[in-house]
Amino acid sequence: MTRRERIRTIIAGEEADRCGFWLGNPHGESWPALHAYFGTATEEELRLKLGDDFRWICPQFFPDGYRDPEGRELFDCGLDRGKHARPPFADREDPAEVDTFAWPNPDFLNFDACLNVLQNAGDVYRASGFWTCFYHNIMDLFGMESYMIKMYTHPEVVQAVTDRVCGFYYEANERFFAAAGDLVDGFFFGNDFGTQRDLICGPEQFDAFIMPWFKRFTEQAHKHGYQAILHSCGAIHKVIDELIDAGVDCLHPIQAKAANMDAETLARDFKGRIAFMGGIDTQELLVHAKPAAIKAEVGRVRDLLGPRLIISPSHEALLPNVSPANVEAMAQAATG
Repeated sequence: MTRRERIRTIIAGEEADRCGFWLGNPHGESWPALHAYFGTATEEELRLKLGDDFRWICPQFFPDGYRDPEGRELFDCGLDRGKHARPPFADREDPAEVDTFAWPNPDFLNFDACLNVLQNAGDVYRASGFWTCFYHNIMDLFGMESYMIKMYTHPEVVQAVTDRVCGFYYEANERFFAAAGDLVDGFFFGNDFGTQRDLICGPEQFDAFIMPWFKRFTEQAHKHGYQAILHSCGAIHKVIDELIDAGVDCLHPIQAKAANMDAETLARDFKGRIAFMGGIDTQELLVHAKPAAIKAEVGRVRDLLGPRLIISPSHEALLPNVSPANVEAMAQAATG
């Protein structure tokens, strides 16, 4: 079974030769120590050495991916990030004012570099599509406190901004998916809906402002023949049923220390209905434990959540405080 076939099979709920493995997307400061330990020179060389099955190739992250003639970036159009700055929609109450903002233009998108990487990715599962982090973009545009309050006091302006942000991402994905075709296996997109203890907004507000567009993005993935992979950190247990009903095929990163996101609870409530990717704790375990304990935990999580499981850190951005020896132990236990 090839690596690409393995991950497709796992996410589809069919029988694979083993669980999958994704190293994640280590922080830039983590790579020097990893290369020194493993004797590698490039990211791809290290991933191949560890048996990594999965590549995240996102058009949004390529430097030349958005060519605004005035040099503006996506959803940073005129956004002043100074310490005392007011976000552009913090004080706006009229939906008509939404049109005055300098929204990104899909005509400025450029996919050349991303498509080249996809074409040369080799035998790996290719997760792609725009990151589509609309929840966080909208928080930036309102300011987090204002966003949460306006969901109650001025829902019309929140909906108007939501439609503009999500409408851009939908069109961007349509254009990218048309260009990428079968170079892509899964639409991987992310919004952190949870804190360590619960959802960031209330369930009613989640259903009103998040789920309608979220469902459209999941349907968009399936329309193009892709599996839908959702990233959300935090305690999102209370909406996983809704996410499954919306068509999510795989849930990432399984923040193990967040409330009700432990492997036992997820296995009890959702096993067999959705694939899982992640689950190996980066808050305490990978930072402080010895390699033998890492291997034992990988085995425990695999027994609980498998076979629809891709072993990976519970946050993809591995920090330098995770030792290369513990990374090696996680990979060996996942792929051995």
